[in-house]
Amino acid sequence: MGVNDLAQVIALDQQAFTLPWPESSFHFELEKNPASRCWVAEVNGEYPLIVGMIIVWVIVDEIHIATFAVNEEYRNQHIGQRLLAHTLVNGYEKGGEKSFLEVRRGNLAARELYRKFGFAEIGIRQKYYSDNGEDAIMMNLDPIDIELVKSFL
Repeated sequence: MGVNDLAQVIALDQQAFTLPWPESSFHFELEKNPASRCWVAEVNGEYPLIVGMIIVWVIVDEIHIATFAVNEEYRNQHIGQRLLAHTLVNGYEKGGEKSFLEVRRGNLAARELYRKFGFAEIGIRQKYYSDNGEDAIMMNLDPIDIELVKSFL
């Protein structure tokens, strides 16, 4: 992900989430956060179209998934799976041994994707999301099975 991608990334974020990030947060992650790893998935046509994005923080030995989305028109094509796998491999190469995230209780598709990678549901943050009071499910992958992750590339 680069600064030139931000217009499409922000549009994707707004399409995917009821609580999208402010533009300044994306700039911070790209330009000022040394722990941040920002990736996009794009399809090529007349103009490249960003159809997925992920931002993670690699902090010591943990890969924390901060945000992750795939354009709804491109879901069920393994784009998210490959993007997550690429990100986890990169984080693993940077010293990440485990991963952590929060996901909406009602986001069953995302929870199933994470389970495929070996994430376990370890707790609940009650009323975590301010837009509707939905709980967040905390998920942990410890340790990262890098061979399993690579099988999704």
